[in-house]
Amino acid sequence: MAAEASSLASSQGPASGDGSELAVELVDIWKRFPGVIANAGANLAVRRGTVHAVLGENGAGKTTLMNVLAGVYRPESGQVRLDGVDQSFASPAAAISAGVVMVHQEFRLIPTFTVAENVALGQSPRLLAKRSIEESVGALAEQFGLATEPAKEVWQLSMGERQRVEILKALWRNARVLILDEPTAVLTPAEATELGDIVGAMAADGRSIIFISHKLDEVTEFCDEATVLRGGATVAASLPVETLDGARLAELMVGEATEVSVRRQRGGLAAPDELIVDQGIGEPLLEVAGARMVDTHGVSVVDDVSLTVRAGEIVGVAGVAGNGQRPLADAIAGLERLDGGKVTLSGTDITSAEPLARQQAGLAYVPEDRLGVGLAPKLNVIENAIMRSYRRARNGPFIDRGAAARSTEDLINRFNVKVGQLEAPMAGLSGGNLQRLLVGRELAEAPQVLVAAQPTRGLDVQGVAAIQEILVEQSRQGVGILLISEDLEELLALSDRLLVMHEGAVAAEFDPDEVTRAEVGAAMAGAA
Repeated sequence: MAAEASSLASSQGPASGDGSELAVELVDIWKRFPGVIANAGANLAVRRGTVHAVLGENGAGKTTLMNVLAGVYRPESGQVRLDGVDQSFASPAAAISAGVVMVHQEFRLIPTFTVAENVALGQSPRLLAKRSIEESVGALAEQFGLATEPAKEVWQLSMGERQRVEILKALWRNARVLILDEPTAVLTPAEATELGDIVGAMAADGRSIIFISHKLDEVTEFCDEATVLRGGATVAASLPVETLDGARLAELMVGEATEVSVRRQRGGLAAPDELIVDQGIGEPLLEVAGARMVDTHGVSVVDDVSLTVRAGEIVGVAGVAGNGQRPLADAIAGLERLDGGKVTLSGTDITSAEPLARQQAGLAYVPEDRLGVGLAPKLNVIENAIMRSYRRARNGPFIDRGAAARSTEDLINRFNVKVGQLEAPMAGLSGGNLQRLLVGRELAEAPQVLVAAQPTRGLDVQGVAAIQEILVEQSRQGVGILLISEDLEELLALSDRLLVMHEGAVAAEFDPDEVTRAEVGAAMAGAA
């Protein structure tokens, strides 16, 4: 069915109804970055006075396509049209002048300025009285149901109120096309409902709203039509939302299964070529009970999560980025504190333990930010390799350089890390070798449990295969692995059990051998 939609989209392009109704047309947009094709002939058609959803998995090209429309990027080829007129925006300012404004996930407000000052900043041709600006902003807010206090400073506002200020900024600039990038990511459910009413009011005023979201319940509730991207291309164009349900949209988003370099069976690799005795799945090693975390804005980011990882088991965690996976992993590793709940390792409570104590107790962590959190880019290969074990390479108060070099050579040989000089800076290593060094360093300490967050993200085929093989080999030797990934096929191939996180909670648990991609995709989007 997804293939049929892809064929339909590619043959018909961006057309949607009467061409005179179209406020936005993006035709065959190609945008490349070094080593990545972000948009591969993507099409989008948005009718005037409608709310149009743009959907797709992480990395599908949604935000890149919207940045092309908003003048942030210039495409290598393709055409941008507004109301049937060809455009070529050299900058975001040019797009704003043409009536296209994008509200990004990260708000761009000055905290010490008032609401009115932020809204009018850079848009007033002459000095205006403060009271006059506040009255004008207040009237605009009232027109569209954007409850706010124009005289209040932004630092005093909630995240939902700040988003209203960003929308007011767009309306103040007379935006005819308003792009909302993941607009409910930082909102409470009540604020999200209010936002739905606001976008409906703006559409009724004749404006066109592009709504980027992973939350399919919001798409079906707030939007008129939907376009689905996958792999940078349009696979379904301008679908009437009223004819769809969450399961159908999820099916279009995740598509057909693709080949993964390593496939796990209950006995290990599908075709093992090494004589490794598979120890099978054993006793619980890592247990998380009722974990809760609240961010600085009072929004729940981890909501009563409980999970268990047993010896020799790979437990996969799927979910759209921003649904609590990263803070949960950081909390398990001790980089963040839980606001409630408990973490135990082999029966020992480590909830309040420092990261070093957790490591010494047998917990290893591969964070998704390999350069910055995992590795120190300004240090050389040896210094990064011994970061966990430098105490064993000491000679009194100093590092024994010979012992450190020998330890590093052993690590890079064991995990097949290709490096030049051991004293060379980390910046000289490829992404795959950086990741092999990071994973190898963590596993060199013979942990009981490995928490691996996005361990193959950004790697080439060989790099992905190498990391996947390491994970499977470690699980066969009895290490419990919590694998957090945005690669659904990787999770289905490697996991013994698969958990899905949505809005900070575990929304579903699946047997990877008995579930379809569409079912997992639906759970990821909250449609299960």
